[in-house]
Amino acid sequence: MRPGSARPVTSFLAVALLLSPSSFAFDTPLSDQAVREAYFLGQRRDETMATFLNKYTKFFPPPKTGPDIASVTFFTPFALLVQQSSQHTSGYSAQQAALDHRAQGEFVRIVVQIQLTDSYGPFVARPTGSRSGSPAGLAPRPYDFWKDFDVQVSSEDQKLKPFSSSGQPNFICSEDGGCTLTGATLQFDFSVEDFASGSAAVDVVPPKGDPVSLDFDVDHLR
Repeated sequence: MRPGSARPVTSFLAVALLLSPSSFAFDTPLSDQAVREAYFLGQRRDETMATFLNKYTKFFPPPKTGPDIASVTFFTPFALLVQQSSQHTSGYSAQQAALDHRAQGEFVRIVVQIQLTDSYGPFVARPTGSRSGSPAGLAPRPYDFWKDFDVQVSSEDQKLKPFSSSGQPNFICSEDGGCTLTGATLQFDFSVEDFASGSAAVDVVPPKGDPVSLDFDVDHLR
């Protein structure tokens, strides 16, 4: 080794420490032991698992008018692995869970649940004819109504852009095969590096009714 060559190595190690998992409020990257713990917790599918996952969700009371922004969930990589494990029944092993986790990588997922209400229901008023003054009738609300909702996620006052986002309408169906629109589930996936500061704020602005703003104390999430 040449004289003085240790300094660049020392500097490299210092930078590596700054970028180590300890710089994140929640666990990432997950150790092999953490992956196994998440797998077994998810496989329980009992009150213990439900209580754990509830820590990652904030619920809101129904509004007086407008759609009901029922809940917002902040899934860390560990919590997401617990949820994914719970969705697999018999034949799903800890080894397979580790392989699946390695294949998909680690990220943060934010889920917004929207429920329709009496004032913002499954039907909307529409004119029955093209002429002015035509009487109003009722038409089904579009299944992609969730596109009218503005969801902003930020950390340290910096707006974040998800690398993936989607929306899915929710229905309740009767035995005769008829289904009624009840709400929607919105999903946003972010890089874990976006939350290195340990803060997370979510703002949901509906097309009608009051907006919802909340902060997640990421330091207390695994």
